[in-house]
Amino acid sequence: MVSYDPKKWTQFIFRFHKADTFRELMPTMIGIIFYSIGIAFFEKEFLHITPDSKLAKISIMHTLMGFVISLLLVFRTNTAYERWWEGRKLWGALINTTRNMAIKFHHIFNENETEKMEIKKLLISFPFALKNHLRNISTMEEYELEHLYHIHELKRPKHLPLHISDLLFKKIIEQQKQNKISTAETLLLDAEVKQLMEICGACERIKNSPIPFSYSVFIKKFIFIYVITLPIAYVATLSWYAIPVSVFIYYVLASLELIAEEIENPFGTDANDLPLDEISKNIRKSVEMVWDERVEKIKI
Repeated sequence: MVSYDPKKWTQFIFRFHKADTFRELMPTMIGIIFYSIGIAFFEKEFLHITPDSKLAKISIMHTLMGFVISLLLVFRTNTAYERWWEGRKLWGALINTTRNMAIKFHHIFNENETEKMEIKKLLISFPFALKNHLRNISTMEEYELEHLYHIHELKRPKHLPLHISDLLFKKIIEQQKQNKISTAETLLLDAEVKQLMEICGACERIKNSPIPFSYSVFIKKFIFIYVITLPIAYVATLSWYAIPVSVFIYYVLASLELIAEEIENPFGTDANDLPLDEISKNIRKSVEMVWDERVEKIKI
């Protein structure tokens, strides 16, 4: 995720970064330039159009289409941002849930240090497991779970967040059967484990339910038709100035669509996606603080 100071305007105007849409659109912008030059040359040298020509009246269509396309892009970007913000709220809830679970497990399982250390590793592992699950990454080195697979003779699971929740619940039931925790404590911890899977399920819903294909394709086609007809309509009135105008309008419209595409799945590794690596590390610090019984300020 890009870090920036919203009060420094100059860095937005004169600075280009890897998330800037200008870099990605540069090849097509060059294509629009050559296309517009060809249209302008043909209309001026062969058709000899004037501002009173019927071909110049096409600009009326652009006035009407511009209003429609602006409404579509506003809806598109708002929908994408809602998905991004919902993802951030879910990971904020994960921070609070893991902290609460760390406190409760730390004190309820107070007599069994071995169980407490395994639970600590499971709680630390969950955000990393969820992050990689959402990114379709199968590596498990950072979870510190190899000892659990060795002890329980378990196979590597395909859905690691689900498996971690299953191990946590299994430990709760085992402690209750041994009369080491009460029924009330079991219900208390069960609610926290349930919250982990609800967060995981909500994140999967965002990831696996993109904007409908037909809607996304329609917007792209709409932008394409709008842009390629711009020089045809405006060469009569703007002459060669229709070329930079067409390129600029294309840059604005296409940039909005690209930004929406990037943030509609907030769990990836793009520059504007959520900082899941940082959040996961902060969760680890929070859990370790509970076990170390220290109080420090953690950025969330």
